[in-house]
Amino acid sequence: MAEHTIKAFDEEIDRLRGLIAEMGGRAEAAIENAMLALQRHDKVLAAEVVADDRRIDAIEAEVEKLVVEVIALRAPMANDLRDVIAALKIVSVVERIGDYAKNIAKRVPLVATNSRTVEPISLLPSMGQVAGEMVHDVLNAYAARDADLALAVVERDTVVDDFYNSVFRTLVTYMVENPKTISECAHLLFIAKNIERIGDHSTNVAEMVYYAATGKTLPERERGPDIQMED
Repeated sequence: MAEHTIKAFDEEIDRLRGLIAEMGGRAEAAIENAMLALQRHDKVLAAEVVADDRRIDAIEAEVEKLVVEVIALRAPMANDLRDVIAALKIVSVVERIGDYAKNIAKRVPLVATNSRTVEPISLLPSMGQVAGEMVHDVLNAYAARDADLALAVVERDTVVDDFYNSVFRTLVTYMVENPKTISECAHLLFIAKNIERIGDHSTNVAEMVYYAATGKTLPERERGPDIQMED
């Protein structure tokens, strides 16, 4: 490619990375605020999380448009093409992470309307913190093309899975012993499932980052049995 073409391509890649960084930062903030809203029964903050998700969706559309333009105009090859395709896949996953945070926020009013305090809710903030840290770290791994950090994110997913299994069993037991809390516990179960999916999607991004940085795919992870719920 001519020098001016290479410079234009580099600028477009930098723009892609900047958009993904903004999108990821917003998704990370959405997780943190959704969990704060849950802990504080803050319906106003929950509503802000839901409303802010529109910006995440808009950035995804902007990235998709830019990727199409880059491929059409620059015809990138080898490592460059891998970077562009990775960006396209990553924004799709980050958008889903934002959706899961939004789903948590939507449940806040349904939990907050109940004057009872369900004891097992104390497990969720720690679970949400680990998932949020995974999102933060995988975005740093993407920005730095850090394969080792991406691998560390993948390995941490078992912590979120263990949290989820513990929350599930605790809430089911609590519902059996306190039938009047079934409705509230059901909402908390769905919140736990959304956090678990955030961990899974962070792992998906980490695998893409690892591939973009090394050109190699990670081997299939061995996972123990876990408890599943419909999304």
